[in-house]
Amino acid sequence: MAADIAAGRLRPGQRLPPQRRFARDRRIAASTAARVYTELRRRGLVVGEVGRGTYVRAGQAPGEPALVEPGQARVDLELNFPVLPQQPDLLARSLAPLLRPGAFAEATRPAGTAGTPRARAAAAALLTRSGWAPDERRILFAGNGKQAIAAAVAALVPTGGRLGVEALTYPVVKGVAARLGVTLVPLVTDGEGLVPEAVRAARPHAVYVQPTLHNPLGSTMPGPRREELAAVLRSLDIPAVEDTIYAFLRDEPPLAAYAPERTVLVDSLSKRLAPGLTLGFAVPPAALAGRVASAVRSGTWTAQGFALEAATHWIEDGTAVAVQDAKRDDAAHRQRIVQARLAGLAVHGDPAAYHCWWELPEHWRAETFVAAAARRGIAVSPAGAFAVGAGHAPNAVRLALASPPPATLSGALDVLAALATASPDDEDALT
Repeated sequence: MAADIAAGRLRPGQRLPPQRRFARDRRIAASTAARVYTELRRRGLVVGEVGRGTYVRAGQAPGEPALVEPGQARVDLELNFPVLPQQPDLLARSLAPLLRPGAFAEATRPAGTAGTPRARAAAAALLTRSGWAPDERRILFAGNGKQAIAAAVAALVPTGGRLGVEALTYPVVKGVAARLGVTLVPLVTDGEGLVPEAVRAARPHAVYVQPTLHNPLGSTMPGPRREELAAVLRSLDIPAVEDTIYAFLRDEPPLAAYAPERTVLVDSLSKRLAPGLTLGFAVPPAALAGRVASAVRSGTWTAQGFALEAATHWIEDGTAVAVQDAKRDDAAHRQRIVQARLAGLAVHGDPAAYHCWWELPEHWRAETFVAAAARRGIAVSPAGAFAVGAGHAPNAVRLALASPPPATLSGALDVLAALATASPDDEDALT
C-alpha cells in the first residue's frame, strides 16, 4: 500500500475501501487489515477515522503551488482538535500540585464509574448551563465522550434494536451501532434540527440527538422544538441520548432540561480542554442510572484515575472555565474568517461553532471536491461520511475549523474558494 501511494497508483484524496472489504479482497484477517490501516496512518500516508472513511493523504503534484511545505502535515479541516497556544501552560501549571508524591499516588488509584463526591460536584459545576444543573448524584464517568455515548446506547438499545439518529450524524455513532449490533434509523431534520414527528413515525427503541451545534450541520434546536421533541419522547416512552460535546460553546438549556426523566446527557473534555487527556460524562435519569453504569463497567469504559483527578483539579481552580471561555472567543474568530473568505458561497455555520457546512456548487460532486482539495494539501470531510442509510448524501462538505492556526485557516479557505469556482474538468483545478 505504501509503495502504491509513493508511485501514484493510489492518488491523494482517493478513498480506500472499508477495512472489512479490504480484508476480504486481500484474503487476510480483519485484524490484519486493521493493523495495515493503523500503520498507514502512523506513517502519515492516509487520514481519516472510523465512520468517515480513510483517504490517501494530500501530497504535492509536480508543478502545483503548495499550500504547505514539503514534509509538513496537510492542513486539517477534517478533524476538530481545538488547542489554543496558551492552553498547554495553563493546564500544566494547574496540574503541578498533583505531581507531588502523595497527591500523585492518590491520583493514580483506580476510579469507579461514579468517581468521587468531589469529582461529581466539580463535573456538575462544569455541566451547568442556562438555568439547568445536573443532579451530581447521577453523574457517571467514562474514559472519553465516545465511550460515554457507547455506554448510553448499549444501555438503552438491545442487540438487534433500532436507534433513531438525525439523517446526518456524528460518524462515530455509526461505528458504535455496528459494534453493538444496533440498526440506525435515519430521521428527517430541518433548519431547526430533528423533526419530532419523524420520531413518532419511526418509533425506535431510543434516539441519539445533537440539539446544540449539531455535527456536521452546525444548527441549534430552538426551545419550542426541544419542548415538542420532549413531548413526543414522553408520549412514546422513548429515551434519548443527548450529545452535548460542542454545547460548551453556547449557553443553551439542554434537552435534558425539557425531558429530564428520559434523557441521558453525554459530554466530555476533549473539545473543552485537551484531546489527549480527556474524560467522558454521562448523566442519566434515576430510572436509567443503573443500566448506564453497568454498560460503562461491562464495556471496560471506566475513566482512568489520573484523568478524573486532573479534570477535577482543572474545574475547581478555574482553569477549565478559562480555557472554555478562550475557546468560545477562538471559535467566533474562526467563524468570522469563514464569513470573510467564503463570502457569497452557500456556507452555513453558527457564529459560535468550530465547524461549518458547505453546500457545494452544482458543478462539483462532494467526493471529487474532497479529492481536489486533498491535492492542494487540504483535508475536508464529504457529506457521505455523516450520512445514515442508503439514501443520497447531500452535495456538501464539512469544514472543521479548530486545528490549523488562523492564518493557515485563512489561506486554506482562499484555496478552497478558488477551487469551488473552477470546473472539476479544468486540469488546473485538479493538478
